[in-house]
Parts: sequence; structure tokens; C-alpha cells
Amino acid sequence: MSDAAALSKESVRRSATVKTEAAGELTLNYYDSSVVEPVETRGDRLPLMMLHGGGPGASAWSNFGSALPGFAAEYHTLLVDQPGFGGSDKPAVVGNYYRFAAEAVVALLDELGLEQVHLLGNSLGGGTAMRLALEHPDRVARLVLMGPGGLSLNLFHADPTEGVQRLMDFAGNPTREALRSFISTMVVNQDLVTDELVEERYVDATAPGAQEAMASMGMSFWNPETAEDGMLWREAHRLRHHTLLTWGREDRVNPLDGAMAALKLIPKARLHVFPRCGHWAQIEAADEFREVAVAFLNRHAAGNGGAR
Repeated sequence: MSDAAALSKESVRRSATVKTEAAGELTLNYYDSSVVEPVETRGDRLPLMMLHGGGPGASAWSNFGSALPGFAAEYHTLLVDQPGFGGSDKPAVVGNYYRFAAEAVVALLDELGLEQVHLLGNSLGGGTAMRLALEHPDRVARLVLMGPGGLSLNLFHADPTEGVQRLMDFAGNPTREALRSFISTMVVNQDLVTDELVEERYVDATAPGAQEAMASMGMSFWNPETAEDGMLWREAHRLRHHTLLTWGREDRVNPLDGAMAALKLIPKARLHVFPRCGHWAQIEAADEFREVAVAFLNRHAAGNGGAR
């Protein structure tokens, strides 16, 4: 990166209006590294799109802003605020959230003229990424999934897990203290849970429409009419893409035992586990996560395995 500092939130922020069958017309906020730091295409290297998790105050920038310079040095990288989060519109969810958000992301790809991308998704974003790959397989090359929602099947841990319980606690009582308790379950290194981070996430979590959007998203996983569509582990055998599953060994949101079914069922899956790491591998194990993910994606550029 010639000037990593140039990849600031302000310099790479963009928005696009898209139209989907479920949500109609909506505006999605995203961050595009290529407007500041173009990367020459090497071989068939494709853009990389990152989809964030679903906790209170989550957004593309809060999850991946610090990781953007490193990935942008290798790939044209886009960070997308999923519907209901960050600077994107916050419509009521129709159907299950993963399908709802995946269709919005496909509409964004169409708007940007991107025929195919690599997808990297964390937690909720991992579920969206997998649903998109299942429904639109030709739009996705390789998948990197970090503790993905919907695909994680807890074999030994109780449901809801500690992290999900803290998320629900905040929804019922949206205070800074409840948010700090939730964020504390995301990482092993508690020094990362700073007052600044809590305040930044609290402002976003209590912004106009944010709590309603969070409730609508959450209900799509509890409502019997839509919940089963979010049980992506039941469809894991259908996924034909090369898939890198990444997990923090101490993940308290989607624990490590949740990876076993996906690893067994996805034909082209592999698993990388980060020690002393929680649910935010891209932050807590930043350097190793970038090295592992880039090496995996580069195998596509080298012709070692295509999209299917």
C-alpha cells in the first residue's frame, strides 16, 4: 500500500441505490478501496467483498475498517453495510434475513457491474455470504467464513450461546453497560474493549431505526415461518465453492464445535483455527487472519480451483 492512511472512512465511503423484490428500492452504504488505491489485476484476480456481523452497532467499518489497508494491497476490496446496519437503509425484513440481505447484495453487485466476487463474511455476514453462494453460485468465486451464522451448528454448547444471550440482553435494555458486556464476549483480549469502541457502537446501535431493524432481523430467526430458512447447515452439502472456515478457538458466540458439521458436509471446505482468539478474528488475530485468507484467495488467481 503506497499510502495506507489514505484509506480512511471518508475517502472510500460510497452509496448505491438498488432494487430488490423483497425490499423494493433501498440505499446501501459501502466502502470501496479502489477509489483511492487501485490494484492492478493479476491473472484473474477478482474483487473481494466483505460482509459484517450482526451485533448491536455493527457495520462494515466497525468490523473491517482496520483490516481494509492490508486486504486492499492485494485485492479491490469492498466493505458493505448490510440492510439494517451502518449507513444502509433499515427496512423491515421480509422472510429470513440471510436471503433478504443476500438479494440486496446481489442487486448491489449488479449496480456496480461486478459479475463475480470473492465473499468474506463474519457471523451474520457469513450466513448472508453462504445464502448468496447457494442461490447465485456463479456470482461467487471463493468463500471465507468467520464463525458464520446459520452454518454454525452447536453440537455441545447450549443455545443461545453466551454471546447471543448478551446480544438479546442489550436488545431488551440498550445501555452502554449491556453493550460492553456483549462486546466483552467477542474477544479474549479485554484490552480491545475500550470506552471509545463501546461509545462508537452505542451511537450506531441507538441511531434512528437501528433498534427496530435489529428486532426485525432477530425475529426472522425466531419466527417459525422464516427461521428454518436460516438453518444453513441443513444445506451445507449443496455448497460447491472452495470454502475457508475460520474460527477463534475461544469463540463465545458461535463456538468452535459449531464448525464440525460444516467441515464435514461442505465438499471443498477447510478449517483454520486461531488460538487465543474469540469471534473477531479479523481484529484479534489480524495479521494471521489476513495472511491465511489472502493465501486461500490467491490460489484462485493461480488457477488452483475455480468457483465451483
